[in-house]
Amino acid sequence: MKILDAGKVPLSEILARSEDQRDISGVVANIIADVRQNGDAALRRYSKEFDQAELDALEVPREQLDQALADLDPALRAVLEEAAENIRAFHRRQVQQGFLISEKPGVVLGQKVTPIEKVGVYIPGGTAPLPSTVLMDCIPAKIAGCPEIVVVSPPTCNGDIAPIILAAARIAGVDRVFRCGGAQAVAALACGTESIPRMDKIVGPGNAFVAEAKRQVFGQVGIDMIAGPSDILVVADGKSDARQVAADLLSQAEHAGGCAILVTDSPALARAVERAIEKQLTDLPTRETALASLEKNGKIILVKDIPEAIRMANALAPEHLELCLDDPFAYLGQVRNAGSIFLGRSCPEAVGDYFGGTNHTLPTYGTARFSSALSVEDFVKRSQFVYYSGAALEEAAPKIAVFARQEGLEAHARSALSRGGQEGENQ
Repeated sequence: MKILDAGKVPLSEILARSEDQRDISGVVANIIADVRQNGDAALRRYSKEFDQAELDALEVPREQLDQALADLDPALRAVLEEAAENIRAFHRRQVQQGFLISEKPGVVLGQKVTPIEKVGVYIPGGTAPLPSTVLMDCIPAKIAGCPEIVVVSPPTCNGDIAPIILAAARIAGVDRVFRCGGAQAVAALACGTESIPRMDKIVGPGNAFVAEAKRQVFGQVGIDMIAGPSDILVVADGKSDARQVAADLLSQAEHAGGCAILVTDSPALARAVERAIEKQLTDLPTRETALASLEKNGKIILVKDIPEAIRMANALAPEHLELCLDDPFAYLGQVRNAGSIFLGRSCPEAVGDYFGGTNHTLPTYGTARFSSALSVEDFVKRSQFVYYSGAALEEAAPKIAVFARQEGLEAHARSALSRGGQEGENQ
């Protein structure tokens, strides 16, 4: 990992991050157009081409979800169910209520909260199935009251979805599951096919093709965010355990393209973490991926003190921010830009990934400057409503007309005045 002195290196170099420069927009656009035109036939063709899977039915029967849960190892099932309850407990606190204001005679204002009707959730496949993502992305939608929650996930070469994904979907209360992955799955959720219903919103992480497909269908459907590779920033002082800090950095470096950054005021800790990473890499099963991530996006940044470290964290706006400090709550109020914050020396980022209850679908690539973790709020719409009695509008209409005419919109003015008892002014 590169060690950079914040007092000597330009901020632009500290903020720099290696990214995938491939232009895949044309490939993805063609896939979306093909699925829109050819529906299930295109999905089966792409499954054969990309997943080496020959598919008959795209939908997984409900009985298969039930069986997957029944067959799950009891100890693993207990962990998943406890994690699911932790997630429910946290996200229930995010439920919004509508409101009504009636402070002026004859005037009522308000807001109603309505669940999004159809939500599609993309669950990555690959070498390791991710039941945690099923729980994190589907449970908030269930709590929001979404009537239909559909999961899509790439099939294995034998045409199946990993049983652990099906079991997690059952625990989360998913309505339907389909064997479909990649950009073509996003296209199916956005456009609808003979088998897969069109959704109103698509959420869930994926590779570069999935992210680009979500970008291209946005507007036709809603999306949660354009997620990039995972990242972590650890703020640690000289009292921190170098082995623990190294392990936390590697927890995100083992994601392909991951970014792992340590910001510390201790040169001794910086050197100790370097040594600890080298040692831990020797027997890490994901060593090659972690090495590649660290070579591209691994950094140790030296700062003069912890307040400067917090300012650096705000500039980098990490997906995951760890505050490995004696009193992390003393600095919590100073953190402005972070997807999820892990407080203290005994709270690694993995707590949030799996078990704590906070959501692990988070803004990446510095987008925590303006966006937030996936939440119940992502699965509802807020509609405003307003009521004016005749008397209330008669009092307000001349004021509305003044405003409208100032903007050159005479029809707006006449619309208000026509109901305000001043029709003569409309002529």
